[in-house]
Amino acid sequence: MIQHYQESTVRGPFDPLAVVAQLTGSGLLGEYVVYERGGRWHVAGDALAEVRVDARHVRTGDGEAREWSGTPWRRVAEALDRTPVAGWRAYGWACFELAAPDRPADGQVLAHLVVPRLEFEIAADQVLVRAVDPGELDSALKLLAEPAARPEPRPVPVDVRADPTTYHCGVSHAVAEIGRGRLEKAIVSRPVPVPFRVDVCATYLAGRRHNTPARSFLLDLGGWQAAGFSPETVVETDASGRASTQPLAGTRALTGDPGTDEALRAELLTDPKEVYEHAASVRLAVEELTSVGRPGTTHVTEFMAVRRRGSVQHLASRVATTLAEGSTGWDALGAVFPPVTASGIPKAAAYRLIAELEDQPRGLYAGTVLMADADGSLDAALVLRAVYQRDGRAWLRAGAGVVAGSRPSREYEETCEKLAAVAPYVVPAAH
Repeated sequence: MIQHYQESTVRGPFDPLAVVAQLTGSGLLGEYVVYERGGRWHVAGDALAEVRVDARHVRTGDGEAREWSGTPWRRVAEALDRTPVAGWRAYGWACFELAAPDRPADGQVLAHLVVPRLEFEIAADQVLVRAVDPGELDSALKLLAEPAARPEPRPVPVDVRADPTTYHCGVSHAVAEIGRGRLEKAIVSRPVPVPFRVDVCATYLAGRRHNTPARSFLLDLGGWQAAGFSPETVVETDASGRASTQPLAGTRALTGDPGTDEALRAELLTDPKEVYEHAASVRLAVEELTSVGRPGTTHVTEFMAVRRRGSVQHLASRVATTLAEGSTGWDALGAVFPPVTASGIPKAAAYRLIAELEDQPRGLYAGTVLMADADGSLDAALVLRAVYQRDGRAWLRAGAGVVAGSRPSREYEETCEKLAAVAPYVVPAAH
């Protein structure tokens, strides 16, 4: 039997971040995903249906398992289409290792999506509530009728300047492998442990004030807790079949001093290493979207703009296409995930080099948090500039794009600049 959402709109004004804190701290949602785009925060909780992906199977909450190869996204789409609710939206995450050639053993969950029983769309002027169960709708409306005070987080900054020797060696090795012709580019990353348990929601509230993300997210789902301020989208598709990706590559710091920042911007636009790294990334993004687009429709709609993203500024481009007949947003996601700006060129060689240099799986880092709609639209953020918590430990992570002209000291400094988007705003959990 097909179920239907009931909807109700509560008029504001609202402080969206205060409402996010109120909802995620209320216990009403259970596990949840918060996804911000376009000045609206989408909050999803209390799963009606779930889809999990491991190295071999796409599994649904009712116990069905279907094998996949290549990419799992068509199987995921098929599973979501069987959800017995009209007008569903799905939210969730996928790990970087989902695309790696040597995936973990079968059984480890590499992607987890939910269709919520209870969903909120929060803006400054109103909150739209959707619920399958009338009782849950009433509970949500009663909660929203209460004042939503924004907590005042008390961050404890995390030191990101560990001994750079290991990272320098990794970059030097990557440059050498590029010189041997093994690959053209690789993103080499490093983790930074957080020496205390993190209040992920409070960290999100503190960090969002100081960042200018393309998307932001907060989640507690499937064993992962994370909060982040994504600088770019992996893919965006609409119901008409228009798809785009947004490669950002090439970085300089934002210092807060207008003169210094403008000088760094000019340097970024003319630095041969940064321009080459960016152009190579755009080239691969064009090739990937062309593989799922109608002939002749893939093109670069923006090239080498500069985008300010919290603690750094990036060279930014956008590549767009019209999806070929029979292709969907899920195919577009499969074509570009993980994006070149978080992996390398060619990707298969970059995966192998990353596995050699990084002694821990990346997990959510360089993966995606996404929302998808039954009408075919899909919006997937690249997971960077984030704090992660799982299995009793918490950490940050950042990387830099390594090409033939890279210098280890500069790439290490770039990771510090990127980590500054999150590290000053990490809030310890109450004991």
